[in-house]
Amino acid sequence: MSKVTPEATYSLAAHTVRRMGYGAMQLAGPGVFGPPKDRNEAIAVLREAVASGVNHIDTSDFYGPHVTNQIIREALHPYPDNLVIVTKLGAVRGEDASWLPSMEPQDLERGVHDNLRNLGLDAIEVVNLRIMGKVHAPSEGTIARQVEALAELQRKGLVRHIGLSNATSTQVAEAQGIVDIVCVQNQYNLVQREDDALVDELAAKGIPYVPFFPLGGFTPLQSSVLSGVAERLGATPMQVALAWLLHRSPNILLIPGTSSRGHLRENMQAAQLNLSDTVLAELEAIGRAA
Repeated sequence: MSKVTPEATYSLAAHTVRRMGYGAMQLAGPGVFGPPKDRNEAIAVLREAVASGVNHIDTSDFYGPHVTNQIIREALHPYPDNLVIVTKLGAVRGEDASWLPSMEPQDLERGVHDNLRNLGLDAIEVVNLRIMGKVHAPSEGTIARQVEALAELQRKGLVRHIGLSNATSTQVAEAQGIVDIVCVQNQYNLVQREDDALVDELAAKGIPYVPFFPLGGFTPLQSSVLSGVAERLGATPMQVALAWLLHRSPNILLIPGTSSRGHLRENMQAAQLNLSDTVLAELEAIGRAA
């Protein structure tokens, strides 16, 4: 377990970023579809996040679709020099809000241009290939054709760096044989620990691991042990769950999402929680039980 501070940083695509970042998914409407209920609040959340020191924002043009990227542009463009915006390709949204694979090379190129247009960028700093697999869990299968297509977009100057999302260790190795992989974004949290070995494998290589659904996603984490620890620390269970991730490994970068400034402040305060060895052992037991 690593020790953390609110100012803790790590290297992402040759940039030094705060380990507490921000995920833009919740800026769209219900089900990550359509416009937000309060666009002005969404803009205010982004501006406060950056003012609070966040310099790593995760997004995708299939959030909305297009909605979150357009809000990011309205709120933050022209972007601060130190802000790293990471986006994802590999899916589109159906008219019924379904998530549909979009993995052909021409789909990926179209997705890059959509992101560039809606974010107001000439080049995307980091593009993650979102492997649809089991939607929220990885499944094996070659991704060489897709990674090669992104590498070609990188050679054209439209993409600077490439990462993976929802990937297995085997797929990470396959992709690294084609292009430099600068981050991996998979589902991981206090309870869902299938990627324990991958976290450590990437840490040994200096590659950031970015958990999506760090608080459980559409089914928030629930645990009497977690609630008890939070009560003792004078924190919320979600703050403790985020703090555990920061302690888990120094290469973990967090991107908790919210559409509320109050919730944003709570998330940011998680980086100030010091977890003793005793507390960490209690929290570790939750994952083992699950």
